[in-house]
Parts: sequence; structure tokens; C-alpha cells
Amino acid sequence: MKTEKNILTAFILNISFSLFELIGGIFTNSISIMSDAVHDFGDALSIGISLILEKISKKKPDEKYTYGYARYSVLGALITTIVLTVGSIFVILGGIKRILNPVIINYNGMIIFAIFGVVINFLAAYFTKEGDSINQKAVNLHMLEDVLGWVVVLIGSILMKFTNISLVDSIMSICIALFILINAFKNLKDILDLFLEKTPKDISVEKIKKHLLEIKEIVDVHHIHIWSMDGITNYSTMHIVTENKNTKELKIKIRKEMKNLGILHTTIEIEDKNDNCDEKECEIKINNEGNHHHHH
Repeated sequence: MKTEKNILTAFILNISFSLFELIGGIFTNSISIMSDAVHDFGDALSIGISLILEKISKKKPDEKYTYGYARYSVLGALITTIVLTVGSIFVILGGIKRILNPVIINYNGMIIFAIFGVVINFLAAYFTKEGDSINQKAVNLHMLEDVLGWVVVLIGSILMKFTNISLVDSIMSICIALFILINAFKNLKDILDLFLEKTPKDISVEKIKKHLLEIKEIVDVHHIHIWSMDGITNYSTMHIVTENKNTKELKIKIRKEMKNLGILHTTIEIEDKNDNCDEKECEIKINNEGNHHHHH
């Protein structure tokens, strides 16, 4: 499989490169190169984990995981995010320490390392361009970020060579780390939304209700629950009130409509008008301002 081979290549490149960087950072005494090493190590880790978990997450549902294994890929994202967060915090503390006690930095070595960094990461980004999974896209984005990180280090090291202000190094490292942190928090929010079964971003319950009520056999729709396993595939369950006795055709219609609205897997409960749905308190109350209140 092409994607997996790509990801493996990226993993090997990244892990060897982050070691190379760590040595470089120690050799040139540059903390911004070390902070990039943290970034690269985080990337390598996330690629490694996503490779293993991507394999698991493709497994078919079984008795233990009736929804399948898709959440495992989200778990990978969570682990990586935590590692990157911890790494960035260390880098920021290191940067602050350096500002208080400056050290001598080998600027020429830094420039050489940075040129290497830009070239290698650019090649890695170029080679991991194609691929279809969301993981793959994330990996490629990381690579481009790495290229930018190195461009920053390169500019900074040239600047320091001519001005001899070693403060630039610490400031760069803190900026790189903050950039990693901000992205990590964005990821964390998406991950938590999935674990909290929040309605997926691009889907509106009201819009779905409106579309379904346009099907003439449907008298009422309630209990719409929508969630996603992995941020890609959306599931839903609902109760449909209908007078129509031919429910098979109706279900086909509903499923087709739901697919158009971006929901792949729909479970439908059919009721007739006289069925008093006994789970009324589980309804989503939508009050006049259009706010959603969940009552369980």
C-alpha cells in the first residue's frame, strides 16, 4: 500500500534527522536547533504511532469493538499531541533560561545545519506529497512546517553571525515552541470533540431534520443522534414517525438522503402516530433562540 510505504519512509527520515539535529544542537550550542529536534522527534513519534494505529484502525468491527477500530487513529493523535505539548514546554523553559544566562553559539555551524535542514525537509515533504488518508495529509503538513522552521533558523543564524546577538536563538526557539503548542491545542480540541461525541463540525441537526421532513411519508423525526468515530466517518440514529406501511422503501430513501448530507451509517427506528415515544426526556430541545439543550 502506497500510503503506508510513504509514511514509513517519512518515519525513518524523521527519526534519523531528529537525532542528527540533537547532535547538531549540542555541537553548535543552539537551542533553536534543539527545539526543532523536539519538533522532529514529535513528528517521528506521531508518524510511528499513526503507522501502527492506522493498521489497527482499518480492522473490521468485531464483538469487542462493535463500532470497529476507527477511534484508534484518534488515540494516536492524542498521544502525539501530548508528547509535542510536553516537548514544547521544555523548550520554552530552556529558552527563558538562556535569555537569563546567555551562552556562546557556533553561528557558522548553525548556518550549515540550517541549510541541511531546509534541503532534507523539503525533499521529505516532496516525497510524502501523495496519499489519501487524513493521517497522510497531517504528515505532509508537518513536513512543510519543518521546512519553515528551518528557514526561520537559517535566517536567525545568519542574523546572529552579523550582529552577534545570541538572544535571537532563544527567541526563535520560543517562537517555534509556541507555534507547536498552538497547533497541539487545536488538535486537542478536535480530539476531545470526538471523544465527547460532539456533533461533527460540518453537520447540522436542524438541517437534517428539515431535509427528512420534506420526505412526504414522514410525519415526525426525533431522537437524532450524530457522532463520528474518527473525524471522517459519521454515524447517526433516529426515530421516524410514519403512517406508511412500506417501511423498507422509506428507509432506503432516508439512508440515501443521509448519505447526501454526509452521514455514512444510519440506524432508523420506525414508529407510527399512536406509538407514544416513551423516551421523550431524551429529546434534544431546541428553544427559540436556536440553542441546543441536551436532556438525558
